[in-house]
Amino acid sequence: MGFFFINCNSQEEIKSISTSDLKMLLEKEKIQLLDVRSPEEIEQGFIKTAKFANFFDTDFYTKAATLLDKSKPVYLYCRSGNRSSKSAKILQKKGFEVYTVLGGFNKWEQEN
Repeated sequence: MGFFFINCNSQEEIKSISTSDLKMLLEKEKIQLLDVRSPEEIEQGFIKTAKFANFFDTDFYTKAATLLDKSKPVYLYCRSGNRSSKSAKILQKKGFEVYTVLGGFNKWEQEN
């Protein structure tokens, strides 16, 4: 009898998008953009049209899910990319199609 293994971490890879591609997307259509930074960070600036759900809140997923439409892709950003990757894994497990913004808000601010 042969053995086979199912890797529980075989989640599909998180897709990402560059800040320049995000800018083009935002100019063309209305997308779901989620900022997962803290309120203090958001006060320093944010991308227009973004919705907010703080990754550090204990009810992060619940807040994010009430803001988002599961039938449309979600674009996530944080300060540099770490929290948005973690957030993306949470949302992807729940059935959302997710893209992280490479370089996060820091990169966005440098380019815009």
